[in-house]
Amino acid sequence: MCMVAGTAIAQNQQMKALIEDQFQFAREQYKVLAKNVSPTVMPKTYYQQSGKIETSDTKWWCSGFFPGSLLYIYEYTGDTAILSEAKRRLNILEKEKHFTGNHDLGFMMFCSFGNAYRILKDPAYRKTVDTAAASLSTRYRPNAQVIQSWNASKKWGGPVIIDNMMNLELLNWVSDHGGDPRFKAIAIKHANQTLKNHFRNDYSSYHVIDYNLQTGEVVKKQTAQGAADESAWSRGQAWGLYGYLVMFRSTKDKRYLKQAKNIAKFILNHPNLPQDKVPYWDFNAPTIPDPKTNRDASAAAIIASALLELGQYTSKQERTKYVAVAQQMLTSLSTTAYRANLGENGGFLLMHSTGSLPGNSEVDVPLTYADYYYLEALLRYKNWYL
Repeated sequence: MCMVAGTAIAQNQQMKALIEDQFQFAREQYKVLAKNVSPTVMPKTYYQQSGKIETSDTKWWCSGFFPGSLLYIYEYTGDTAILSEAKRRLNILEKEKHFTGNHDLGFMMFCSFGNAYRILKDPAYRKTVDTAAASLSTRYRPNAQVIQSWNASKKWGGPVIIDNMMNLELLNWVSDHGGDPRFKAIAIKHANQTLKNHFRNDYSSYHVIDYNLQTGEVVKKQTAQGAADESAWSRGQAWGLYGYLVMFRSTKDKRYLKQAKNIAKFILNHPNLPQDKVPYWDFNAPTIPDPKTNRDASAAAIIASALLELGQYTSKQERTKYVAVAQQMLTSLSTTAYRANLGENGGFLLMHSTGSLPGNSEVDVPLTYADYYYLEALLRYKNWYL
């Protein structure tokens, strides 16, 4: 056996063991989290200093991630107690299929009910997904050809955030599976406007674009959670990368794949990407290179999951590069530097995510979406590369 082949086999065995260990840990840790959180609400985060878990109602944009993570754990382990908990949480979330208050229906309903239908094939879950897509479509503003993210405020009249790219998967999936074709048409128009207006010449993304919703004119380009209007907020770059892969998967439009590759190039070649590949909360955080600069484990988890999908659409040489970085990210996240010990961290898996540092909200804490995309990336690695 040649040395290269031997190394590849050893790496595969190493990753297989790592994935097994993380899912067995998640299986027990999420039982702790479930016990810590009332069955009428969803877990949001945990504060180490106070020892308190913060929860949310089901209208919070993160409400789909806990049941989604439970479903990923069930998919890997087959643990029926985990499945029962997932179903309990789906039951309290189901009513949000009618929610039209912002753009987050994809996060809320597809990460939860989309996975539930994929795994369990219950037609009731399919109906919930269809209804959620119809609700999301009400946010579409035809004159500007975008889905409005947040409602108008004193600060913005027609805000669209890069995160919105993640909600397009819900629209695409429903259209691609026999639903209203208008949903996918909306997703394409939104993706094209975002491609046109959200990105700089280096393929980094603004966080917020404020549109004149009557004319489609860009009023201003700003940030809400990044270090500055012209900075590259790390999770925003992750959302963009993942979102354009979602669009390529559904449409096979090569412009979307090209955009994803260019975003990946920006991220992976950035001089401020740390050695362990877990990004600082913003690529232009003013405190870099101070090692105390906050990291964002959630950004690493999302990027890792996206890179694994990008590897499915690229040549062998490119695939090797993308998968290697994703593997490095997942390995880093699985160390004690980022992954909690059993029974600690309130029951969440990962530590050291950053929600909104400028708003002093959810700074250096666990977050449900960090756990969700971490589990998704581990499953993708197992299913696609082992």
